[in-house]
Amino acid sequence: MRIAQVSPLYESVPPRLYGGTERIVHYLTEELVKKGHEVTLFASGDSRTSARLIPVTERALRLDPHCVDPYTLHFLLMEEVLKRQDEFDIIHTHVDCFGFVLARRTNIPLVSTLHGRLDLWEYRKVFGEYREVPFVSISNAQRRPLDGARWVATVYHGLPADLYRLSLDRRDYLVYVGRISPEKRVDSAIRIALMSEIPLKIAAKVDKADAQYFNEVIRPLLDNPLIEFIGEVDDSEKQELIGSALAMLYPIDWPEPFGIAMIEAMACGTPVIARRRGSVPEVVDHGITGFIFEKDEEAVMYIKNFLPRLSRRACRRQFERRFLSERMARDYLDVYMKLLAGVEDRRKSA
Repeated sequence: MRIAQVSPLYESVPPRLYGGTERIVHYLTEELVKKGHEVTLFASGDSRTSARLIPVTERALRLDPHCVDPYTLHFLLMEEVLKRQDEFDIIHTHVDCFGFVLARRTNIPLVSTLHGRLDLWEYRKVFGEYREVPFVSISNAQRRPLDGARWVATVYHGLPADLYRLSLDRRDYLVYVGRISPEKRVDSAIRIALMSEIPLKIAAKVDKADAQYFNEVIRPLLDNPLIEFIGEVDDSEKQELIGSALAMLYPIDWPEPFGIAMIEAMACGTPVIARRRGSVPEVVDHGITGFIFEKDEEAVMYIKNFLPRLSRRACRRQFERRFLSERMARDYLDVYMKLLAGVEDRRKSA
């Protein structure tokens, strides 16, 4: 099958540091190539891939000092796909609303995976306009605000089996990995760690939009000797950091679409302590790969009384059963085949 994968340009594929969507695009692309498909990746020029790369920008926009408005260059991304549309059997976009416009202007079957939150008021208007576009959600919770959209599947994210390894060497600390912003509730993670009297390592990026929040709310909480702020880390650093932790804290307070950090922890055999929001009940198997809580005090109770009972081997086994990138690629191939079959049926009946 000739497949176009259209990635955002904010980060390279894969990203050097933080970048959830581009990371998943990379894992999916590599698995599709392994399965013998002819894949073309539209992405930033500093991307690394086994597929054919069509570089739309010289480098990832977040790290490009010249880039002021990254949204503008995504119009060039759409044009590059349209120029080559006849080379593909199917186009798979990961660029949110930009992909909807592309779907209206190509005769090639197109599917759009949505990677962000969908409960914002703007989306009701946009999705109301593009009712014909087939969408894939990354959790069932993600799609709830937009029940009227044309959902064709839910495909959970997956990681390569060998990206992380099971670690049985636990040390006496908790970990938070991700992004610092109000909805991620790093302040809650700090509170949980302090009430549990266990050190917390925070490996997170701070976007420009969240710099004020970081300086005014989070930075004053870092003075406690139990709290260590590390900053952004790459995959090689995550293995040691996450794999050696007692547990990952994931105290989000927003409709999480998926949460890649949770399955990264499971891949290392590290349990996840996560607040019941968005996709969390779909990703965390309560009592097997971690615990789901509502209030901070409940999280502390699980850490003190029940965390030692969890098996890190069982956590890794559940990851292998549910969240491998090979399974993710198979699920997407099923989506592609169904869409192509639908096109063929319509041609026959015309």
